[in-house]
Amino acid sequence: MDNNHISNQTPSSGLEISASRHFTDWLQQENISLAFTTYQTSRLLLLGVSPENKLSGFERLFNRAMGLYATTDRLYMSSKYQLWQLDNVLLPEQLYNGYDKLYVPRIGYTTGDLDLHDLAIDADGRIIFVSSLLNCLATVSDRHSCTPLWHPPFISKIVNEDRCHLNGLAMKEGKPAYVTTISKSDVVDGWRDKRRNGGCVIDLQSNEIILTGLSMPHSPRFYREKLWLLNSGTGFFGTVDLANGKFEPLTFCPGYLRGLAFWKDYAIVGLSKPREKTFSGLQLDEELLNKDVEPRCGLMVIDLNTGTIVDWLRFEGIITELYDVQVLPQVKRPMALGFQTDEISRILTLDPVGKL
Repeated sequence: MDNNHISNQTPSSGLEISASRHFTDWLQQENISLAFTTYQTSRLLLLGVSPENKLSGFERLFNRAMGLYATTDRLYMSSKYQLWQLDNVLLPEQLYNGYDKLYVPRIGYTTGDLDLHDLAIDADGRIIFVSSLLNCLATVSDRHSCTPLWHPPFISKIVNEDRCHLNGLAMKEGKPAYVTTISKSDVVDGWRDKRRNGGCVIDLQSNEIILTGLSMPHSPRFYREKLWLLNSGTGFFGTVDLANGKFEPLTFCPGYLRGLAFWKDYAIVGLSKPREKTFSGLQLDEELLNKDVEPRCGLMVIDLNTGTIVDWLRFEGIITELYDVQVLPQVKRPMALGFQTDEISRILTLDPVGKL
């Protein structure tokens, strides 16, 4: 693979990664790395650039890895029945086996299978996450599976029935601001009947639905005074006209869209190959047919000023779906510890000596 090299301690068999000619140069120029999750194959992947100026990937296995949120030295990630906090233990300029970030899973909250989707950290440092199973926003509890915080106005009660498939969370000024749902259903699994045009955006401040008619929307994000989202069932990335309650598409991407992050004038969008039953009968099928293109799994880097796809990354083989993506600023080559080897038991790092 030209301009690509994957190095990790648990290599995936049957995984091929290709990238646009200048993708690695773009990562170097912007001095960033990327982190993303693949829930179908249970992976956290970290993507940077090696000292040889080649693409460097690192993977760790976490059962059904989904929601992901990054701060300066920390990753938060949801898995099947746990929510993990991974902390970087390296000092600036310090390296471990050639990596400049070493994320170690330090705290794990056992939540049970709440079907955690998007998650974020608010201005008070509190973890806020979406539980699709409970149709609500929640935070972690020191005793129970979670502490529910909010649910859509059309949901009659908080119960473990995925009714509307609440999935996306947008933060604004350190507070939860907008969410996306697949439907307004108040009956278990009712959202599946509304996949083509039942999607909504809800404003948490007013507790009102401000946009309807979307197709399986995901990953709302508030950036540069605009609300962006992925209208996944159509394949379009765009903005929400908050004044008029309309979706304004900017760029079509050839895949089922999930995962959205921003860096300067760029959006990084995750693409998945559609699963036949869940994703059939959507406008995305028609768009792909009209453009004579096959759906793909990977990442697209989009210029926000023009809507042009300037770089891309593509997966072939075992990984067919992505969920979330995060930008890691000023990180050249990240890695993480997992639980499959004894490395996690041998690496010891200490705080400065304290006082009794």
